[in-house]
Amino acid sequence: MRKLFYSAMVSLFFAFAVFGQPTASTGAATPTKAADTAKKAIVFRPTKDQIKQGQSFLKDKKLYAGEATGVYNDETRVAIKGYQKANSLDENGKFDKATLEKMNIALTEGQGRAATAAKAGTGATSTTQTTSSMQSTASTAATAGPKKPAPFRANEDQIKAAQKILIDGKMYTGEQTGKLDDPTRDGLKKYQDANKLKVTGTLNATTLEKMGITLTDSQKANVASQAAYDAANKH
Repeated sequence: MRKLFYSAMVSLFFAFAVFGQPTASTGAATPTKAADTAKKAIVFRPTKDQIKQGQSFLKDKKLYAGEATGVYNDETRVAIKGYQKANSLDENGKFDKATLEKMNIALTEGQGRAATAAKAGTGATSTTQTTSSMQSTASTAATAGPKKPAPFRANEDQIKAAQKILIDGKMYTGEQTGKLDDPTRDGLKKYQDANKLKVTGTLNATTLEKMGITLTDSQKANVASQAAYDAANKH
């Protein structure tokens, strides 16, 4: 009886010892799952203004014939894919980070942080690779200087005001449509030539100021950014 009792106690002891050990696979899988969740949570979304700028850009490139509404539509997506294909970008039909940067359309602060977070999430499985990437990015940023700003664009009201000045100066015979069509560009060239400005046929900041048309705060910031960029790349 004593031997039987002793054997039973030993068996119970080993059983508790086995069940009391933690499962190694559960702890090992958690970091990977967390990294995957973080990666899925980061989605790049363009602003309405960026979509407008992109549509205007595609319109200038003769890839899009619609209006710059700031809203995606089928025609816009087809035009984006055409531009992406021509520039060896991912043909997803979206104004993603790579496409906006290729078009020289500035990212917002939040989008910049999201891009940084995405890079950090992608490299979470390799600490060495992440550190190397951050050092490389910091080195590039230190030597690259100011980022090239988005192209200067006049808004609809400014174009209408400029068309009125061109009409009064008999340099344009159309209507005040608020659109930079070919007749308007021809009128701008005449105005620029007559006022000893660089003849571009575009309604740039210099031409607007010469016409006495006030720039918006964002346009003034764009002009300042362009001046800083030009100064940094002068030599």
